[in-house]
Amino acid sequence: MLGPLGDIVVLDLSRALAGPHAAQMLGDLGARVIKVEHPDGGDESRGWGPPFVGPDGEISTYFLAANRNKQSIAVDLKSPEGKELIERLVRQSDVLVENFRTGVLDRLGFSVERLHELNPRLVVLSITGFGHDGPEGGRPGYDQIAQGEGGLMSLTGPSADEPYRVGASVADLLAGIHGAYGVAGALYERERTGRGRVVRTSLLAAITGVHSYHGTAWTVGGKVPAASGNHHASITPYGAFRCADGMLQIAAANEGQWRKVAALLGIDPAQARYATNRDRFEHRDELVADMEKALSAHPRAHWLAALGEAGVPAGAIRSLDEVYTWDQTRSQGLLVEVEHPVLGTIELPGPPLRFDGLTGVEHTAPPMLGQDGDAVLAWLEERER
Repeated sequence: MLGPLGDIVVLDLSRALAGPHAAQMLGDLGARVIKVEHPDGGDESRGWGPPFVGPDGEISTYFLAANRNKQSIAVDLKSPEGKELIERLVRQSDVLVENFRTGVLDRLGFSVERLHELNPRLVVLSITGFGHDGPEGGRPGYDQIAQGEGGLMSLTGPSADEPYRVGASVADLLAGIHGAYGVAGALYERERTGRGRVVRTSLLAAITGVHSYHGTAWTVGGKVPAASGNHHASITPYGAFRCADGMLQIAAANEGQWRKVAALLGIDPAQARYATNRDRFEHRDELVADMEKALSAHPRAHWLAALGEAGVPAGAIRSLDEVYTWDQTRSQGLLVEVEHPVLGTIELPGPPLRFDGLTGVEHTAPPMLGQDGDAVLAWLEERER
């Protein structure tokens, strides 16, 4: 593949979602990603579903989401032959990605010290549930657990009494994103120092790292934020509103936008309870009621057209089938077409980055278990010569 990381080799020992997502992002940037899987079933996400697809219903769409642009080899990390092969691959790799529980890689004989003995230039990405050290560093972590422990569920849902998980596995995905950009930084540093280093992140760090203004509300303002449903925690009006045939979203993030909304809906923007964002926030329930009373006069399409013409950010709430058939989504390269060895031509959600002048990148389908063993061994032998 072409790409900014076209000369980089990634050894992906991870499974499930956070680590595979990080490695997939590096693959999207052009790296050769060699995914190591246990011969007995491979990555556990191969068994996660429904839905399952394929002639025998054996292929997990979950696995397809996190493993494009990779080669798969089947290796038993506990066997002498498997350990020897991993040592050879480590010597020829630039990056190793792992998301084992703390201490597992050490017990397999691949401590950080050993990895850097084999290859001092190796960048190691380690993703854990709650961090590699600290009083709870050894805890196992899955996405929903981290969403709760990291406070995200307390910010999500209709009220403080009904915490909700975010529908997507954001702890896993954000940890993968943070890990990938940490790897990119470590690779850049290696150009100066000639040595690799360990990059660490966790599901807990990923969730805490996106608290943003919710975090400073507590650390600086002394206020514990709580769930506010479909409305912004600091800006009003900014959220989802009912109209004649459903819901739409309106985001009036400044006074100019608010005045345009008020004019469209026949609300006096200068009245005391709505004069400033602070006033509107204090009277949010009243404002939502006033806005929805006006919005009920027309269907969503009418209001989206009117708000768009006025220059007010607004939008529909789309289902995923609508998102993936939307011309705008497709125009941004957010779907990629690949040839799967069993499924044939399929479309996958694509990478969120585009690079000017980089055209003709061919993505590859997520591999079947062990399908690239011979190819990887041939490549390895060529590298070792």
